[in-house]
Amino acid sequence: MQRLLVTGGAGFIGSNFVHYVLENTEHHVTVLDKLTYAGNLESLRGLPQERFTFVQGDIADPAVVDGLVAASDIVVHYAAESHNDNSLHDPRPFLDTNIIGTYTLIEAARKYSKRFHHISTDEVYGDLELDDPERFNEQTPYNPSSPYSSTKAGSDLLVRAWVRSFGLQATISNCSNNYGPYQHVEKFIPRQITNVIDGIRPKLYGKGENVRDWIHANDHSSAVLAIIAKGKIGETYLIGADGEKNNKEVVELILKHMGQAPDAYDHVVDRPGHDLRYAIDSTKLRDELGWEPQFSNFDEGIEATIAWYRDNEDWWRPQKAVTEAKYKEQGQ
Repeated sequence: MQRLLVTGGAGFIGSNFVHYVLENTEHHVTVLDKLTYAGNLESLRGLPQERFTFVQGDIADPAVVDGLVAASDIVVHYAAESHNDNSLHDPRPFLDTNIIGTYTLIEAARKYSKRFHHISTDEVYGDLELDDPERFNEQTPYNPSSPYSSTKAGSDLLVRAWVRSFGLQATISNCSNNYGPYQHVEKFIPRQITNVIDGIRPKLYGKGENVRDWIHANDHSSAVLAIIAKGKIGETYLIGADGEKNNKEVVELILKHMGQAPDAYDHVVDRPGHDLRYAIDSTKLRDELGWEPQFSNFDEGIEATIAWYRDNEDWWRPQKAVTEAKYKEQGQ
């Protein structure tokens, strides 16, 4: 049994990782989460208390971080401000969490000689043209286009520098867009699902041509565990499941599974600087570490995700009205 400290473990991807670890290993997990609007203790309900501990605190606070890192074997750093729209409205929290928070964690990991894994995003690479056959790989230059992605790029570079300068025992993963349970209703897929449940027409930015490379959160979790167990220190691994779909296709698929007409959605003003296409080449992860995704059928994954939101209205309902009011104020 190892002791994992998971930052941001009450958020979407982090909470899915915590569930996955506790269901598939014998590890003990401590979650450190600030419980901002994106963190939800209900996402951690029902976990085995003898193997799970929750601590509310800020990753940018050394007084909180130091003792938790010292008591752990591995730090898995999910915590981040991650919503592009929010970063365009107010970039400062993204600097505080994604840059200063990461710095605080890697300094503690260095001090106590702890294994560190840093969770990042494919958005650090910018975007690709819609008709470009290329995909992002570990050698793709960074070209972030928003305050969010630029602060994530900065955090990646901090980790790389600490590996080289101080011998930090760290790995990095950059993942494509996740979907699945426990995702905040401000995000694209759960927003559309919950809108349809509420009898509201889904909202599609611009023409809906923007392409994302979708991966189920459980597949992300299994990839992270593989990297922690077998990844080479100092290396970056891209995580993707060959799930390229444009936003229009995703909305139409949701509508189909929810018994609606395929054109029962509204176009809204596009996001400034909206990246065109993300696509991940995960060959290195698959070849070197033997990882394969289990949710290879996006249609089935969406159907299962819709079912989760139908069955867990008590989880997402408290977030919904505030989120939609904010989008309405922004004309989206």
